[in-house]
Amino acid sequence: MNELIVSSNEEGLRIGILEDRRIVELHYEKTNKLFSVGDMFLGKVKKIVPGLNAAFVEVGHPRDAFLHHLDLGPNVRTLQKYVKSVQSSKNNITPLGDIKLLPEIKRDGKIGQVFKSNQPILVQVEKEAISTKGPRLTCEVSIPGQYVIIVPFGNETSVSRKIRSTDEKKRLKEIVNEIRPLNFGVIVRTAAEGREKELIQQDLEKLISKWDRMCVSIADSRPPKRVLSEVGRTTSIIRDMLGVGFDAILTDNRETYNEIHDYLQRNMPGQVKILKFFKGKGSVFEARGLEKQIKASFGKTVTMRNGSYLVIEHTEALHVIDVNSGSKNLQGSTLEDNALKINTVAAEEIARQLRLRDMGGIIVIDFIDLKKPDNRKALFATLKEAMKRDPAKHSILPMSRFGLVQVTRQRVRPQLNISTSEMCPCCSGSGKIQPSILITDEIKNNVDFLMKQNKEKLVLYTHPFVESFLTKGFYNQLLKWRFKYGKSVKVISDDSLPLMEVKYFNGKGVEIQF
Repeated sequence: MNELIVSSNEEGLRIGILEDRRIVELHYEKTNKLFSVGDMFLGKVKKIVPGLNAAFVEVGHPRDAFLHHLDLGPNVRTLQKYVKSVQSSKNNITPLGDIKLLPEIKRDGKIGQVFKSNQPILVQVEKEAISTKGPRLTCEVSIPGQYVIIVPFGNETSVSRKIRSTDEKKRLKEIVNEIRPLNFGVIVRTAAEGREKELIQQDLEKLISKWDRMCVSIADSRPPKRVLSEVGRTTSIIRDMLGVGFDAILTDNRETYNEIHDYLQRNMPGQVKILKFFKGKGSVFEARGLEKQIKASFGKTVTMRNGSYLVIEHTEALHVIDVNSGSKNLQGSTLEDNALKINTVAAEEIARQLRLRDMGGIIVIDFIDLKKPDNRKALFATLKEAMKRDPAKHSILPMSRFGLVQVTRQRVRPQLNISTSEMCPCCSGSGKIQPSILITDEIKNNVDFLMKQNKEKLVLYTHPFVESFLTKGFYNQLLKWRFKYGKSVKVISDDSLPLMEVKYFNGKGVEIQF
């Protein structure tokens, strides 16, 4: 089940994508955001850097944007000539189909042969600003639609690789070649599979009209200025994930609700029924338990359902993920079988973490050692299968002799660094503790584990705050445990214990160590 949850706060919107009620992607859309991926700007070349074969471009961002020669596109000379003609002829803009394409530039050429300082330039944001870096740009501009993407100054038609049927690819290519205007390349999206010619043509005409309006904007603009804005982040997610689809869309923001409703009404009228407005108290993230999931998922340590856990470290050069078994997984069959089970669960969680945190670059994963080649191959296949759901481009290498798996992954939006530590109520902020919202889950998991080990009696010593949470109310946690296991659990308040510490004792008064 795929769900899209949108919640508003004072800074903008938080957008969560859920698969089977677990959050797999988290996006932020600030209300005053001016540099989103897909936006087009009329910029100005500030500096040519021959050593990098790149240029820094002024687009209005506090830091100049970066444009490499490889991101110019083969028809950048035609693009520049067309922009210049649009600005000079203002009220009489030449249609793109009436111009003659200039010779393509060479991939191994020099950027100084194409641009000069202070030259106006039409660019598109390819990557948002990250850390101390400005946005990354491209001159190979494109405009995405629901079923197709148009690429001005091109004349090729390509079809998404995710469409497997050869006959369907051929059908779509023939349709697009019939309706495609001259000097517009077209990429057919996965969502076009099985669609009629009329729908694809309508989508193509909307995009051509959008391009024409942008050209009119260029005619009256002086750099730096944004001349075409990508649709809102929420709408773009719905558009881009049309092939996957959502079973439910829920938001607590009225403006966002109206925006999504209008988009669905225009493009997918049959899907309007899945859109709901949240009328409860507080935010929809809180009501759906996403705040708790975020706290549990963005820390340095991430606990998994079988008691094992990941340790995730970020460095300047790469990201490192260490898989640990935890004390609860040391019982059972052979060490090799236990390691394979833990690694399999870890592979699923790692695939979710990469997508959720949008980790990019080099990722090194230290799985628990596996001796058998067949088990190594099985783990590699599991990780590849789990990563198939990730829309970002990625590459995975088989496990090395040292038990390491290397992954490279493309990152588009800034990596999310969400603080999950809280001010300790005991030390008033002189130290940091793990999120207190997770202590109850840890206690439940530990009690469940101990009860399954046939413990006749269990006594918990906890901080008074935790003891109160577990025992207060008619249908409290102690009563739930009594009904579930048929055994009683006793909770004793201990003022000397820190808030996040719990001690477990058996019926003989012997402390149980994990």
